[in-house]
Amino acid sequence: MQFEVWAPLTGHVAMRLDDATYDMARDPERDGWWTVQAPASDGSRYGFLLDGDSAPRPDPRGRRLPDGPGGLSAVVDFGALPSPGAGAVRIPLQDAVLYELHIGTFTPEGTFDAAAARLGHLTTLGVTHVELMPVCPFPGRHGWGYDGVAPWAVHEPYGGPAGLARFTAAAHAAGLGVVLDVVHNHLGPSGNHLPAYGPYFTDTHHTPWGAAVNLDAPGSDEVRSYLLDSALAWLRDYGIDGLRLDAVHALADGRALTFLEELAAAVDELAAETGRPLFLIAESDRCDPRTTAPRSDGGLGLHAQWNDDFHHAVHCALTGESQAYYADFAEAPLAALAKTLTRAFFHDGTWSSFRGRTHGRPVDRRRTPAHRFLGYTQTHDQIGNRALGDRLAASLSPGLLACAATLALTGPFVPMLFMGEEWGAGTPWQYFTDHPDPELAEAVRSGRRREFAAHGWKAEEIPDPQDPATRDRSCLDWAEPEQAGHARLLDWYRTLVTLRRAHPDLRDPDLAAVRVAYDEERRWLTFRRGDVRVAVNLSPEPATIALGRNGLRVLAAWEPLEHPGPDGRIHLPGESAVVLGP
Repeated sequence: MQFEVWAPLTGHVAMRLDDATYDMARDPERDGWWTVQAPASDGSRYGFLLDGDSAPRPDPRGRRLPDGPGGLSAVVDFGALPSPGAGAVRIPLQDAVLYELHIGTFTPEGTFDAAAARLGHLTTLGVTHVELMPVCPFPGRHGWGYDGVAPWAVHEPYGGPAGLARFTAAAHAAGLGVVLDVVHNHLGPSGNHLPAYGPYFTDTHHTPWGAAVNLDAPGSDEVRSYLLDSALAWLRDYGIDGLRLDAVHALADGRALTFLEELAAAVDELAAETGRPLFLIAESDRCDPRTTAPRSDGGLGLHAQWNDDFHHAVHCALTGESQAYYADFAEAPLAALAKTLTRAFFHDGTWSSFRGRTHGRPVDRRRTPAHRFLGYTQTHDQIGNRALGDRLAASLSPGLLACAATLALTGPFVPMLFMGEEWGAGTPWQYFTDHPDPELAEAVRSGRRREFAAHGWKAEEIPDPQDPATRDRSCLDWAEPEQAGHARLLDWYRTLVTLRRAHPDLRDPDLAAVRVAYDEERRWLTFRRGDVRVAVNLSPEPATIALGRNGLRVLAAWEPLEHPGPDGRIHLPGESAVVLGP
């Protein structure tokens, strides 16, 4: 088979394959590329020797690292892996309900196979897509995955490429799509061999993680191809149905045709070629509708973006928290929630006290469908980046958790749940790492303690990311869903997902048609989606709410509730929610 590698700055490249060494030749048609033909089969170990390296380095485009980031690459025969059943899942984003999960803590075993054994829970819940947090290799066994160092490979402790193929096949067989979180804006601090191969990074731009990935400096054509080809490989080789792009605002790219536009166009082309509804979901801090606007209208053409503004508004309305980026939302949280429900972004050219400047750009509600945005009340970021990794269930009543679910699952945006929230999981989700490098481990530990010391926390109160117990605490407890209080909330989530599927009005993409009324002081809010009305009462006191029309009936209610009277008013108990229709 042919092996090839891009190493434009080296004068000699050799390949170590099993126990043999092969000199590589420059490719006369591709500048900087080296190639060689050698006999190999599935599992063959190999690496590259650059300018007389004493030890081979893994292949930047290697598909498997059996011994982790510091070891050799291994050949993967994709023809021998389970078929992903491509084409079995054809659910468009507009009709999706996503479920974010982390393979390493979804089950105590922390493997693809163990997660696949729990897919029945998700099908019963009614979600349509599983969104996997990053699965690329990183040092150690346990971690969030955002410090991966091999964007083409799969973390071996999770099950490697074969494990991911089995998981995707199982998900498709169950009627579930699979979305994969990928990180293009940086690589992890340990085990990154790319700088030895070529100009994968540039000092032209800097990010919170150091030198930026080279998207616009000399050599960037090949770097962009490296990332773009890896993205397409997940969709093509594993049958993945969509990608979540981490922190696209950190992609420093000054070229006229940006990497994100190029990637979006390539994914659209692959979708047309395969007949599958593939999509890209951006995490972006910019509050910029151009992220998902069509390329023909000057946008980037991504298919959706996370909407943290909706999360922040809901969080402040539920908890009363007002620190850091919550400050602006907390001044009038129900007004902020009403704005995000109708205009998507709270910061749409408004002052952001957290940033010390104006921020964002208005969404054109007449031209931007609601499914360009994901709505959620909890995510790995918003839980795990808290000092103790505490979920909403740690501080809110079951009724308020039911209100949160109602806002996300009947609101105008594509809903996304975070694993365990559907039953009010009692387990935290904390920040954990497993860096083998003791200096890096200590830097991470002390850095996190310093970060929260600035907010009044004592060092001993902050979980040690390197302590295995921190990861263990973060694993879901699968005995909880059967327990009475948890089971009631889980049934409410199932009811809401069923209503969303049954009522087209709850999937209507017309943001301009959403109507909201609220009482900031009495802490209730109601909104209209076509003929469906939704009301939440966040106060412990009951509220009487005028719904604006007669003939409505209760479709679902957290607490037992009479249908509205002839005057169109409903009497909603404290900390409860209701969905009504004709």
